Amino acid sequence: MKQAAFKPSIPKVDFQQLVEDFRSLDPQDPGLWPLAPKVVILAAVLVVVVGLGAWFGWMPQLEALEAERQQEVTLKEEWLNKKRQAINLDAHRKQLEEINRTFGALLKQLPNASEVEKLLVDINQAGVGQGLQFDLFQPQPEVRKDFYAELPIRIKLVGTYHELGAFAGDVAKLSRIVTLNDLDISVTKDTTLTLNTVAKTFRYLDDQEIAQQKKEAKK
Repeated sequence: MKQAAFKPSIPKVDFQQLVEDFRSLDPQDPGLWPLAPKVVILAAVLVVVVGLGAWFGWMPQLEALEAERQQEVTLKEEWLNKKRQAINLDAHRKQLEEINRTFGALLKQLPNASEVEKLLVDINQAGVGQGLQFDLFQPQPEVRKDFYAELPIRIKLVGTYHELGAFAGDVAKLSRIVTLNDLDISVTKDTTLTLNTVAKTFRYLDDQEIAQQKKEAKK
């Protein structure tokens, strides 16, 4: 014969009696309150105290802790970046020196103000030497940049295909930088072509011109 399993009985809560107990509470004598109201009120007070503690105490501390963690991550990333930079410092220095050398070499290819006139003569001689006819050789106003100025020259040449090609090659071989821009070639006769282009050379600004340019920019 099987014995029935023991099942603990769950006490029933008499809500009506509980309500009556709360109605009959004497605020002047809490010691005589029934047990059920005491337990409910103590639990409510505990919840309020814990909630206030969390809101005014724990939450700001948790937020501050999270902010410190984020700052720690940021500082670690900055430290790693600086460490990588420190490891590659010698390579960066060598690269900077190479850039300065290259920039200095390019800068030497830019004429100063006193050399521009000779450069214009060299461009003209490059065309005449190839047997080209100059219908137009018109220097335009210079355009100043940060540390250099562009000197555009409108050119119109008449000659054969090979003469024009040789002229372009001679211009590329000049000791100073000269570029041919906005090329427009049209046929004049059976073996004669007309080339319209803008030749640009460049000159570097001296310290006085750069200072004047900065002064004007501030104004």
